[in-house]
Amino acid sequence: MITPTDRHWHRSILREVRRTLRAQRERQGLIGQSLYLGTLGLVFMLPVVACTYIGLWIDEKLPGYSVQGTLSGIVIGIAVGALNVYLMVRERR
Repeated sequence: MITPTDRHWHRSILREVRRTLRAQRERQGLIGQSLYLGTLGLVFMLPVVACTYIGLWIDEKLPGYSVQGTLSGIVIGIAVGALNVYLMVRERR
């Protein structure tokens, strides 16, 4: 006679087997992981560089703002880059 505990245990084992098989199929090699990490770095750095240049351009156009635009651009770029990385990592899960 099969009890509810046995059914729960059986479902649990089947779920783990499926998860393990799916992980083996989706497993990436060294090149795939390297490309992913490189993409993460690029996704982080592009907004930082772009916002820094925009801040520098604002500093040159407006007199009296020596470094405020550049520093603001760096901070905004880091925030946008970190958000991009977070969203990309979350999407991959």
